[in-house]
Amino acid sequence: MTCTRTRANRPCRPSLTSFASGPSRSPHSSHRTRADLGLLALRLGTGGLLAAHGAQKLLGWFGGGGLSGTSAGMEAMGYTPAKASALAAGLGEAGGGALLALGLATPVGGAAAAGTMAGAAAVHAPNGFFAQGGGYEYPAFLGFVAAGLAVAGPGRLSLDHALGHTFNRHWMVPAALVGAGTAALAVVGSRAKRTKGSEDAE
Repeated sequence: MTCTRTRANRPCRPSLTSFASGPSRSPHSSHRTRADLGLLALRLGTGGLLAAHGAQKLLGWFGGGGLSGTSAGMEAMGYTPAKASALAAGLGEAGGGALLALGLATPVGGAAAAGTMAGAAAVHAPNGFFAQGGGYEYPAFLGFVAAGLAVAGPGRLSLDHALGHTFNRHWMVPAALVGAGTAALAVVGSRAKRTKGSEDAE
């Protein structure tokens, strides 16, 4: 703030320019605000999309097959037991997506969604990478974004921030990602052995 002295040994009074310019903001504060808004957009977009897919699987919303239809699809793709696999996939997408969108328990939500997308990518892998040929591009993209959010954190515009990051501790990030990755590898590996055995039998 600038000021103008009226007389010697008297306190200065603020000049009009100090009021016109307003409080100054540091570049660091502006960058942090931009980062928070960017993380919010990523969380809402990715989390909302995942939650909608999960609702299709679990509840039959948005034209989905519900748990029974998803179970039949899981069995056809080689994931057994089919109903448990459908439930796990639906919860991974709906639950993980909802947590990401809210910015609550972000490491757990991101890891759960990423692990679920790894299972989906395994189904599409034989078709190559790009989605136009039925490849794994789309689930891989969602999985990487979810994992990235788990690592980066939700930003200040989140429930985790409001709750003092009780469910967003640093140690939770590697724990959640390693746990989800291990589970995904086990499930995908079991499916691969099962489908290979079926092909050999034919």
